[in-house]
Amino acid sequence: MRPEALKISDIDKLFREDAESGEYMLHRDVFRDERIFELEMKTIFERNWIFVGLSSQAPNPNDYFTSWVGRQPIVVMRDADGQLGAFINSCPHKGARFAHHRKGNAKQFVCSYHGWTFNTAGECIYIKDQDSGGYAEPFNQLDHGLHKIKFDQYRGFLFASLSDDVPTLQEHLGETMPLLDLVWDQGPDGIEAVPGSSTYTYDANWKMQVENCIDGYHLTSCHPSFMNIVSRRKAGESENKQVKSIDFNMMMEIDGGGYTFDRGHALGFGVNPAPQERGLYIHKDEVEARVGPTKLKWMLSTRNLTIYPNVQFAENASLQMRVIRPLAPGKTEMTIFCLGAIGESDAARSIRIRQYEDFFNTSGLATPDDTIAYEDCQFGYEGREMEWSQGYSRGITNVVEGADSYAGELGFTPQTSSTGPFKMQDETVYHGGYRAWRKFLQTELGE
Repeated sequence: MRPEALKISDIDKLFREDAESGEYMLHRDVFRDERIFELEMKTIFERNWIFVGLSSQAPNPNDYFTSWVGRQPIVVMRDADGQLGAFINSCPHKGARFAHHRKGNAKQFVCSYHGWTFNTAGECIYIKDQDSGGYAEPFNQLDHGLHKIKFDQYRGFLFASLSDDVPTLQEHLGETMPLLDLVWDQGPDGIEAVPGSSTYTYDANWKMQVENCIDGYHLTSCHPSFMNIVSRRKAGESENKQVKSIDFNMMMEIDGGGYTFDRGHALGFGVNPAPQERGLYIHKDEVEARVGPTKLKWMLSTRNLTIYPNVQFAENASLQMRVIRPLAPGKTEMTIFCLGAIGESDAARSIRIRQYEDFFNTSGLATPDDTIAYEDCQFGYEGREMEWSQGYSRGITNVVEGADSYAGELGFTPQTSSTGPFKMQDETVYHGGYRAWRKFLQTELGE
């Protein structure tokens, strides 16, 4: 027996919210219902702008790398003239994957099944034995090239969509563009992925990662081992002099908060109490001369930015890029990168890498803590007698519409602002993602 199809009213029933009283709870089916997951993939991941990589991952003519848009495999290629484009990783003949490696440089791709050949502009330049194939005119009239999909970039951030019915990329990014500038402008020529990446899966819903990146409340309870190590290093008990990582105890004494944006984007931030520990600090004079003191201050602050639905730029210990790929309601693939300014000094790059390894990497002190927490939540969601999660109310009396003074410094206008002492550890920063989530799903159901 097939499950009943979802209706618009079913999505409304997943929220208990009352702006006047300050109530906000989320139904746990959001994380466990197969029908919801299928709808998410169709509407959020396959009819939306999806982050697919950085321009620096394919810097030269005929460079390429593989990625995903929702459940569909793609190849991002720079053609012989230097133009970037995105294509489905499937030969039009019998459907075989034509790009087998994660990245590389190739003037052409030869399908290993039947030998059809394509250039990096996606054009079919050879059909094996075409003259003797006895093809009829309808076949000859077909476009035999690779299937090109909608593609655009902001600065060097690359996005693709399976649908032409999307707003412009600039409209999609909206007020987050100044926050992406804080990432890109760390070097005069932008940023790049440090060679190497890590890919892993966790057994929980993709939205757990979306939330966690902007969740300040979990730091002191989820990462005590890391905090103890940092404290012991500061006390001189460790021989490791290479790494000076973020001190969460100091974070509790600073200002910070969160912002929500249209289309689900969000930012959590904290004013960095020790900017001199960052790799970027080595180049602060050059950066300040180029972007000004206000942008430099924000670059050296703790910022966790989510560009909805699938990429996060986390800058607290080093600068990490997380790319999210949902596989099932209870399974998610993550690919993570350390980012650095193109052309930065060896000393700055060394600090970035050591801090990234210490905190973020799959072998770091934070990532395993987080993924275990996600899996514990997903395990608990099987307790079907419990319908509602109460983790969306902290800080709700502090929220204001629009920009506050901190946002005013950079000149961006969020949907909502909630700033003050960082130890408030606001949870309303998740609300913007669920406003967008609700709208995307209900728009589909209303068609």
